[in-house]
Amino acid sequence: MFRSNIDRRLVTLTAPASMEAEQYQALRLKLEHLQRERGIHVIGVTSPGARDGKTVTAINLAAALSDGSHARVLLVEADLRRPAIARYLGLRDVSRPGLAELVENPTCTVEAAIARHDQFAFEMMTAGAPGTPVHQIFRMPRMQTLLAELRQRYDFVIVDTPPVGPVSDCALLARWMDGLIVIVTAHKTPRKQLENALNMLEGTPVLGLIFNRDDKARAGYRRDYRGYFPRTRQRSTPPQHSINT
Repeated sequence: MFRSNIDRRLVTLTAPASMEAEQYQALRLKLEHLQRERGIHVIGVTSPGARDGKTVTAINLAAALSDGSHARVLLVEADLRRPAIARYLGLRDVSRPGLAELVENPTCTVEAAIARHDQFAFEMMTAGAPGTPVHQIFRMPRMQTLLAELRQRYDFVIVDTPPVGPVSDCALLARWMDGLIVIVTAHKTPRKQLENALNMLEGTPVLGLIFNRDDKARAGYRRDYRGYFPRTRQRSTPPQHSINT
């Protein structure tokens, strides 16, 4: 059993048989296909603005990719300004160095920053405590070297990045990733904000968009397919995937 303080929106961990979790399995299939066809390993998850659900999506995706497979999956917390992964997963002991220390300190090793927990099939690297302005960390050559090393170590590296709009961190980091998934909140994210975000990412492969919190799509999905899933009290809205191939 998973610890009770895991956020309920992490449906791939808390309700793996649910309709919501199945949506992440569908996304997993698409990313596995892209990996076979294009050799994609390092995938960023971002959004045009704050509170669009990018961190929840990144964790659910890492869990889905590692569930019942031999894939080596690493979840990297690159949102150094507003880290939240430990809170979502209900983790208290995060005293090991994180991404910030790994980039800033050349003597710090990848192995020292990797956290493994018996309850999760994926491994993770938390944000750490930056001692340098964040935008400078993402410009350091060691960041590129680090992502290249992780690409060799893992089948999938899921990177939870900062939002594109408020800060330049994601655009800086995206240069060294194989592609990005952009989370868009249905009926909330302004079209202009999305357009500006995609313009900032120009030159970086955008693998596709995930439309989050689409209540109309959720209602129709539940009505048409309710017989395929057990009854559950889970109230998370399933993502509606649109992944370009």
